[in-house]
Amino acid sequence: MTELLSNYLGGTCVMGSGAGTPLFDPVLGNELVRVDATGLDLAAGFDFARSQGGQALRAMTYRERAAMLGAIVKVLQANRDAYYDIAMQNSGTVKNDSAVDIDGGIYTLGYYAKMGESLGDQKYLLDDEPATLGRDKEKGVAFVSQHILTPTHGVALLINAFNFPSWGLWEKAAPALLSGVPVIVKPGTSTAWLTQRMVRDVVEAGVLPAGALSVICGSSAGLMDQLKAFDVVSFTGSADTAKIIRSHPAVTERSVRVNIEADSVNSAWLLPDADASSDSFKSLVREVVNEMRVKSGQKCTAIRRIFVPEAIYNVASEAIFAKLAAIAVGNPRSESVKMGSLVSRAQFNTVLLGLAHLKTQAETLFDGSTLALVDVDPAVACVMAPTLLGARDPDGNSLVHNVEVFGPVATLIPYKDLAHAKALIARGEGSLVASVYSGNSEMASQAALDIAFAHGRVHVITPDVAQIHTGHGNVMPQTLHGGPGRAGGGEELGGKRGLAFYHRRSGLQVSQSIAQALKVST
Repeated sequence: MTELLSNYLGGTCVMGSGAGTPLFDPVLGNELVRVDATGLDLAAGFDFARSQGGQALRAMTYRERAAMLGAIVKVLQANRDAYYDIAMQNSGTVKNDSAVDIDGGIYTLGYYAKMGESLGDQKYLLDDEPATLGRDKEKGVAFVSQHILTPTHGVALLINAFNFPSWGLWEKAAPALLSGVPVIVKPGTSTAWLTQRMVRDVVEAGVLPAGALSVICGSSAGLMDQLKAFDVVSFTGSADTAKIIRSHPAVTERSVRVNIEADSVNSAWLLPDADASSDSFKSLVREVVNEMRVKSGQKCTAIRRIFVPEAIYNVASEAIFAKLAAIAVGNPRSESVKMGSLVSRAQFNTVLLGLAHLKTQAETLFDGSTLALVDVDPAVACVMAPTLLGARDPDGNSLVHNVEVFGPVATLIPYKDLAHAKALIARGEGSLVASVYSGNSEMASQAALDIAFAHGRVHVITPDVAQIHTGHGNVMPQTLHGGPGRAGGGEELGGKRGLAFYHRRSGLQVSQSIAQALKVST
């Protein structure tokens, strides 16, 4: 039998008592390791994280916790080669795609380490200026309200998806740990190996207090049951699972704070000022193809709907077709391959079903199944080339606006005018990100404002930033990640804003002199 990976809970390494769930190489099909959480004392583990990990973290200042994040960065950097190897084996990703996950996670940690240093040696944060409630003019004193943020005295349960086992961990854990809140992470089972290895390396390096960072691999059964009033839960995954989390007694009865990032039918929008010869058109084509290729489209921020003026629908189809046809898809061990595998057979089958569903209302503009795959056995490998669909009647096509196929699939959609495009984009009912392409800065700015209500992030690409923008699908720690409506209604990252979820806001009604002392100490 292959190795059974350990869990880290209650400040120690613990093994599940079951046979374990096997994790596979999605390209070669061989079993890699097993994960199991059977028999773990979850109640004791959560209590240890709250009492030991939480107390130790809260005793530190923001500056001290920032230094702790910096130490984590050094541990991860020292083990990068091992992480890349695990990602290739367990996620089927090419090196550049592994970098998005691994180096993206390390960069996010480094960003919060640097930001935390700037917060100084205090243990709380001020929220805005004090507001006067009463004043004695004769005595020259005032009674004021000063809002403050203090770390919640609970644990942060992070339930993550399979597609980003590194970044998904650290983009949540970095602001939580900097805030002084211990973390228990439950990674997506199919790719849990990388998350487990990173946590193992950090815990064994001794750079964190005992109980500050835990990992539970395998079944999530019973995890939500452990949550108490001052705990928080942050979830990334399907809308169906999000419903279960929101309806759990921990949330409905004990008011545990919850952050959800769920489904998202993200858009790319070419404004009508751009024709097929424009730089904006070229930028759109480049981003669409990139978002379909990177991690085989398994990104919550990937482009799913592509809006172009009716007049250039066919030209856009041809341009995207040409670039998709040139992508080498297959075994990530082959140097020529630029696009690897889906993460599992289950995910492969799910994408096929979703694609077939979309095809009932859309035409096929580029059929990825016709491409020859590099160095793989199609009967074994979960490798899928990109497919571009087209929806010539977007008003009568409900599926393209409602169904997210979590793989290398996108749909080209023509629009009549600006009002039509905005209405179609809004039919996504809330998305994580939309990108706007235009050579007219004023038009682009107005378009971004018009659709901002439906998106957590609007990425505007004009010719002057075409070579320096960070990419439609790349989530930067400086900018908010999340989205309204079907995207889950959550907010993560966004620089200092990312700390708010792990703090409690309180209004201190005090004398003006006390308020001034609070401000001076920060």
